[in-house]
Amino acid sequence: MSLHLSTVILPYRRWNEGGRTAWTRAEQLGFRTAYTYDHLSWRSFRDGPWFGAVPTLTAAAAATERLRLGTLVTSPNFRHPVTLAKELISLDDISGGRVTLGIGAGGSGFDATALGQDPWTPRERADRFAEFVPLLDRLLSEDAVSYKGDFYSAHEARNIPGCVQRPRLPFAVAATGPRGMRLAARYGQAWVTTGDPKLYENGTPEQSIQAMRGQTEKLADTCAEVGRDMTGLDRVLLSGFTPDRTGPLQSLDAFVDFAGRHAELGFTELVIHWPIPDSPFAADEKVFEQIAMEAPAQLR
Repeated sequence: MSLHLSTVILPYRRWNEGGRTAWTRAEQLGFRTAYTYDHLSWRSFRDGPWFGAVPTLTAAAAATERLRLGTLVTSPNFRHPVTLAKELISLDDISGGRVTLGIGAGGSGFDATALGQDPWTPRERADRFAEFVPLLDRLLSEDAVSYKGDFYSAHEARNIPGCVQRPRLPFAVAATGPRGMRLAARYGQAWVTTGDPKLYENGTPEQSIQAMRGQTEKLADTCAEVGRDMTGLDRVLLSGFTPDRTGPLQSLDAFVDFAGRHAELGFTELVIHWPIPDSPFAADEKVFEQIAMEAPAQLR
């Protein structure tokens, strides 16, 4: 099984000051998909420029022709399924059916309190996510939806003509816990992980591999429980959050070794961050482009 290579472009540059160039270059380099974060602000970038995911992806859709586009990830922290569905259907139409929705339960960062609410507990995030995903699935698949749940409601919400991609655009569900994995198995066209966050600071690459092996085994068990054929579920690793950090981007050989070890775990797509100077994602752009152009042939 070949391993597809994708990138994630953070929305920190003005469109006419390098923003557009990154997306068009991603297409030229042959990446399968270019994603962006769907946050209101994020970690060390909080006090600098940061633009919205959906407008950025809309502009990228107009600037490219073949490149798939997506979020890694959208969450309920500041999104409502009804309004999000309308934006996604519009984006899918503008792109000609090139959108993937990366979606997760969200965390306790800046997004969690930006609307003035107290941050949700992990249990409440999981509860909301368990309601958010099925409702969004319906909103993107049906012409009219009415629903009243514990957290979200829809009253005769119309979404005509629906997605270009049928029955709806694909979901890439980020999850490591049992409830999230069940959502990935039931509703996802892909499953996403960043590895085990507990290992980021003091773990080893070997421990990270073992942790992800455990995650993929749990996913397989979950698919079996819900009657899902796991071979039809893509497995996506968003890199940069394992103990290796940016080490795999230091050279083509280092990357091929890193990617190969994860392909052996069953991953079908590997996402690397577009280099950002003076950030956790700093990397040599020439090496990054060499990886984009030459690594895929070595990973088939």
